[in-house]
Amino acid sequence: MANRAPRAASTSVLGLPKGPSRPPNTSSVGRYIAVGLVILIGAVYASPNFFQPDSALQIKSVTDIGSTAESSEINQWLLDRAVSALRERGVPVIGSEIKEDSALIRVDSDESQLKGQRVLLDTLNSSGDARYVIALTRASTTPRWLEDIGGKPMSLGLDLSGGVHFLLQVDMDKFLGDRMVSNQEAIRDLLVSERIRYTNREWVDGRVLNIAFQSEDARDRAADSIADEFDEFQLLERTVEGQPGLRLTVTAEKIRELEDLAIQQNLQSLRNRVNELGVSEPLVQRLGRSRIVLDLPGVQDSARAKEIINKFANLEFRLVASSNARPSQIERFDYEGAPVVLEKSNIVTGDQVTNAVQEFDPDTGQPQVSINLDNDGGRAMNEATKGNVGNSMAIIFKELKVQMRTVVEDGEPVEVPYTTEFNRVINVATIQSALGFRFRITGLDLAEARDLALLLRAGALAAPMYIVEERSVGASLGDDNIQAGQQSVMIGFAVVLLFMLFYYRGFGLAADIALTANLVLLIAVMSVLGATLTLPGIAGIVLTVGMAVDANVLIFSRIREELGERSPQAAIQQGFDKALLTILDANITTFFVAIILFSIGSGPVKGFAVTLAIGIVTSMFTAILGTRALVNLMYGGRRLEVLKI
Repeated sequence: MANRAPRAASTSVLGLPKGPSRPPNTSSVGRYIAVGLVILIGAVYASPNFFQPDSALQIKSVTDIGSTAESSEINQWLLDRAVSALRERGVPVIGSEIKEDSALIRVDSDESQLKGQRVLLDTLNSSGDARYVIALTRASTTPRWLEDIGGKPMSLGLDLSGGVHFLLQVDMDKFLGDRMVSNQEAIRDLLVSERIRYTNREWVDGRVLNIAFQSEDARDRAADSIADEFDEFQLLERTVEGQPGLRLTVTAEKIRELEDLAIQQNLQSLRNRVNELGVSEPLVQRLGRSRIVLDLPGVQDSARAKEIINKFANLEFRLVASSNARPSQIERFDYEGAPVVLEKSNIVTGDQVTNAVQEFDPDTGQPQVSINLDNDGGRAMNEATKGNVGNSMAIIFKELKVQMRTVVEDGEPVEVPYTTEFNRVINVATIQSALGFRFRITGLDLAEARDLALLLRAGALAAPMYIVEERSVGASLGDDNIQAGQQSVMIGFAVVLLFMLFYYRGFGLAADIALTANLVLLIAVMSVLGATLTLPGIAGIVLTVGMAVDANVLIFSRIREELGERSPQAAIQQGFDKALLTILDANITTFFVAIILFSIGSGPVKGFAVTLAIGIVTSMFTAILGTRALVNLMYGGRRLEVLKI
């Protein structure tokens, strides 16, 4: 009996039964549904970008103290008053609402927005007391159901919306120098309490403390005491100018820690100041070790922004020194033409202020600043004043101003900025009773009182800063950038679509549909992630369009090569499979470049890198899965004699 040919195995290598064989270049219904569902979700989350936001004015209350808090409440009466004032002054209002703790008024244009801000400032802050912040903002027009599922449009960067860009340099030398002076006083108090005699008064030399002693025994005792109390010093030498002493410097680790703390506090203070200015969606971020980038979209009054941002002001509360105070612990000032001697140590400083409001003295009508202290500040003020009733306390207004000096670099004179401290006593008063968490300051003119209240509310800067770069982008220029960006994307997109359709026929149609889906997914992902669209970001979108179609070109070229040796269905199969590795290599390499650009770049470079990275991911999805699903729908399972590609 003749032997029969062996029957094909009915099980897989895992021992599982095989399903029925599928015709070549076909996909399961589940795969088609999955690809379609991803694109549908992308279309939903990209759609908010078609709903352009309205120009709007946002009214926010400045948190007050005492009985004046009620007058700053955001309510319907206040909103009606604001809307009436705008309409009386010819500002078209297209809508208004109260949202949480603020009021929102929609107007018809950016010009009306700027005019309306001036009107509301005059109307709501007519007494000269800044009770309300009037912010320029954009009011969403996205349907509520889209917002409920997390849909939101992309934010526009400074180059598209207009505004002001600042690059700020933090004066770390001044900050660390002040820290060394503070350390000097703390160590001096420690040595006095330990009854260890030193022979020199001035110890600070840059970032080094030079402390001289009468004997080696005193030096060794001082070294032990300092090591027990301070962990931030490193011993350099045990002699100072040939006699027993200690040369101490701050460790590199501690310097980095102090720099990080200074930058973080400055960032927070800047954010608070920007909120006081009434800026919608500002960008405040660190750049390198000692710089801060600040972008203020929509700001047109750059002079006022610069004045507030570039100002370093603080307060110090000190007791008037007694006649038997040590010379090393006192400091002399002039006050109203007469000398006044104050203790160097502070009771509290502006860092401990939780709220500050500019008001007017009801008796004299003069400007004053009402202040609230935090828990530690209130306790320190109470402890210092309850034992000094009948004595005097002074308030010092400290201000750092940026000045220029000429230095020689590479043989050429160059002007560089630096900060200089100006201190003046603004008030000396007799302590009538123990003070607590609330009190008021007089002795300032109106402008000083307003700015001081704002700066104290925002929080003191840990380190002085100065502006090293300033750039303004007008609102009209931002509109021009948007139009130019839209045109570049549309023209590039249209040219690619026509080329693919003309050159690759039916395959080109599949590529065009996948390319459109890629653009939708890119916009959807950027919207969901809250990415900010900038002009370089638009360039990244244009580049992504080219890269997305490049993957399809690789696949189609490979199919053409395979047609010479295989049947049309086999050529399609091999074309997709063999081009996959090349596509992955090219896109993964470019993705790593985008990550590097994002990690080391700033501003426009980051915007380009974000768009490029997201575009690579979406283009790989649409080129590999989307295009293949479409080609399978068009050609899969059919008997093909000739393949036009």
